[in-house]
Order: sequence, then structure tokens, then C-alpha cells
Amino acid sequence: MAKFPQDRFDGVPDSLLRVGAHRSGVRRHLGLIIFAWAFLAVGVLTAGGIAWLTVTNDSFQFRSSASTSSSSATPKSTTTGTATSGATKTPAATPTATPLADPSKVDSTKTTITVLNATTTTGLASTAGTTLTNAGWVVGNMGNASSQVSTSVVYYDDSAADNESIALGIAKSLGINTVEQSTAFPGATITVILGADFNAQS
Repeated sequence: MAKFPQDRFDGVPDSLLRVGAHRSGVRRHLGLIIFAWAFLAVGVLTAGGIAWLTVTNDSFQFRSSASTSSSSATPKSTTTGTATSGATKTPAATPTATPLADPSKVDSTKTTITVLNATTTTGLASTAGTTLTNAGWVVGNMGNASSQVSTSVVYYDDSAADNESIALGIAKSLGINTVEQSTAFPGATITVILGADFNAQS
């Protein structure tokens, strides 16, 4: 029988455990363990987020932009009077109507009245002048205007404070509704322009 030299496999080992590398068996329930750890991590993160929001909720206020705009668009009612502002409201002054001048009190040496016919009707200025004379006015000049107009107007200049009152009196005598101040007629204090509507009013 052949003899071989002894090596490390001929001796009896002190331990009967396996020597060298070996493949371990498959661990059971590995997927369940991973899921459990993941679920635990999610729970911890959720609980931490809720705790953080609870602590910081007092320092943050969230407002809806829609509610903000609606409240700012709603007008605020204010109360005026002595109880709130200490000042009383003064009622607006009623405008005073300009009185009509009395023809008998108008100085014809200072106030000149001119009547111009601005229509195609012949003799209209003379007719209006007669109407004014019968009402007590002193008419200076009568004639035809250089152009025709549709609306009758009594113009007055600003040479005297009572010229508007005189113009209003003349307009009433002739049934004219429009009275205006103008500097377009420097030769007369009051200038009556008879338009196409004068016939219907006279």
C-alpha cells in the first residue's frame, strides 16, 4: 500500500465547523422586513411633519387672494357729522338767478341796443325793434347780419355789471331763450341776432 506524505487534511481538526467559504441559505421573509422598515420610515417622517406644522402654525397665516380682493373692493361706509368728525356739513349755496332789468331804468346813452336780422325774412329787424320799443326799450340800430343763423341769441358785453340783466330783459321781450356774453360786437352794448327760429316765437 502506497504511503503519501501527510498534509493538513490528515489531522483531526479541533472544531468540526466548516472551514472555508460557503453559501449561506436564503433568508426567509426578506421582502416583508424591507416593507416594514419602509412603512416605519414613512410613519416617522409623517409624524415629524405634523409636529413641525403644529409648532409653526401660529407664526404663519394663510389667506385666500379671493377673500382679500372681495373685502378691499367692498366700500366702507363712513358717517359724517359732529359725533364722528367734529365738523358739520354746510349745505351748498343755491345759485341766485339774475334779475331782469327794468327798461325804464336803463340809461340809453350808456347802453346801446342793436338788432340784426340773420334770416331771409325781409323786415324782421324792424319788427323786432318795434316790439322792443313797445316794451319800453330804446333801440339804437337795426339792420341785416352778414350771415344767416338758425337760433336767435341776445349778446352782451362786459362793460357794465348789469348788462346781463338788460340782455335777459330784452330776450324775454322778444321770446328768445339764449343769452350769451361776447366781445364780437364792439359797437353795441346789447346785440340781438334774429335767427330762423324767431318767427315761430314772435
